[in-house]
Amino acid sequence: MSVVIAADEPHGSRLVAALGDIGIEIELLVRPAELLAATTTPGHRVREALRDADTVVLHATRGVLVATVIALCDRHGARIVALAERATERRAVASFGLADPLPIDASGADIRAAIAAPAITAPTREGARGAVTVVWGPHGAPGRTTVALALAAAAAKGGSRVALVDADTHAPSIAQRLALSEEAPGFPVACRQTDYGLLDGPELTRLSIPLEIGENAIEVLAGINRPSRWPELTADRVRAALDAARGWADHVIVDVAAALDTDEVVSSDIDAPRRNQAALAAITAADSLVTLGAGDPVGISRLIRGLARLDEIAPPARRILAVNRMRTGPLGIDAEGQVRRALERFASANACHFLPDDPRAADRALLGSMPILPRRRAPFAHAIGKLATTL
Repeated sequence: MSVVIAADEPHGSRLVAALGDIGIEIELLVRPAELLAATTTPGHRVREALRDADTVVLHATRGVLVATVIALCDRHGARIVALAERATERRAVASFGLADPLPIDASGADIRAAIAAPAITAPTREGARGAVTVVWGPHGAPGRTTVALALAAAAAKGGSRVALVDADTHAPSIAQRLALSEEAPGFPVACRQTDYGLLDGPELTRLSIPLEIGENAIEVLAGINRPSRWPELTADRVRAALDAARGWADHVIVDVAAALDTDEVVSSDIDAPRRNQAALAAITAADSLVTLGAGDPVGISRLIRGLARLDEIAPPARRILAVNRMRTGPLGIDAEGQVRRALERFASANACHFLPDDPRAADRALLGSMPILPRRRAPFAHAIGKLATTL
C-alpha cells in the first residue's frame, strides 16, 4: 500500500507516523490546499505522487472536497479515504457517494482497514425529495427572517438536514444576521448554475455555508449582496434551484421579500426581468407557505390584504398562518381572540399560530449572530417548535 496524505498540522504528521508504523508507504504529505491546487496545475508534485499511490487519505474539509479533487483522484485510480471532524464534513463526504468517513483521530489500523475494504457507496438521498417551505409576510417587518431562521434551527435540532435560502430581492439579510461573508457565492450562483445543468447536491454543498447547530448544521445559501443584483434571481432559475434543493435537503426554508406586485415593468419592456419574480416563483413552487403578520392592528390589516393577494397569484399550497410578536398592548383584552375573529371574518382562516413577543430572546440572537434556538421555557422558541412540527 502507498498513500498520499492531505491534512493540515498537527493531523498530517500524526498520520504519517501512524501509517508508517504499520508498514504503509507514504508517497507524499501535503496540505489540503495543495491537493486542490494540483487540479489546475499540470506537472504538480501531487500529480506525480498520485501515479504511484493507490489511496489518498484526505481531511475532508468542505473547501477541498470538491468535484475537481474527486475527478483528479479518479483519473489516477486513487481511492479516497476521508477523515471528518464535523457533521458538515461527514455530509459532504456522503454527498459525493464516498464511503463513510473515519474520525480525524482514527488510528493507523483503522485507516489500513478502510484502504483494504471493498468499495462501499455511502447512502445518498437519491429518490428522496425534501419539502420547500416559504416564509412570507407583508410590508412592515413582521419578522420574516427571524421566523425563517428559527424554523430552520428547530428543524435542524429535530435531526433533519435543513437548507436556509435567502431569496429576498429587496432587503436580503440572512448573511448579516448570521455574521456570514456577504461575498460567499450562495443562492445567486446556485441560480446561475441551473442555466448549465450543473446544480446538484455536491454543488449546493460547495455553495452553501454551514451554520453549526449542535450536532447538526443549517446549510445557508446567502442572498444577493447588492440590491442591483436582483435580475440574477429570475423566476425560472429560482424554481429550478429550489427543485434541485429538494433532492439535497429534508427541509428547504426560503425567506422572500414582501412585495407581490406583477405590474413592475412598462408595457414596452414586457420581457424584462421583474424584481418580485423571485418571491412569486418561490411561493408558487412551495409545498408549504408560512404567511406571517405582525401582532398589531396595522399588521393584521396588512396580513388580511396580503392573504387575498396570495389567493389570486398562488396555487392552493398548504397555508400555515402565523401572527408574530403577539402581546396585549396594541390589541387590549383577549388579543388572540380578537385576531382569530378578524382572520376568520375577513380571510376565512380557521387556524392560526401565535408567536409571542420575546424581545430578550430576539436580542440574544442578534447579539450572538444566531437563530433563536428551541428552548423549553422560552415563549417564542417554544411556539416556533410547535410551528416547526407542522412542516
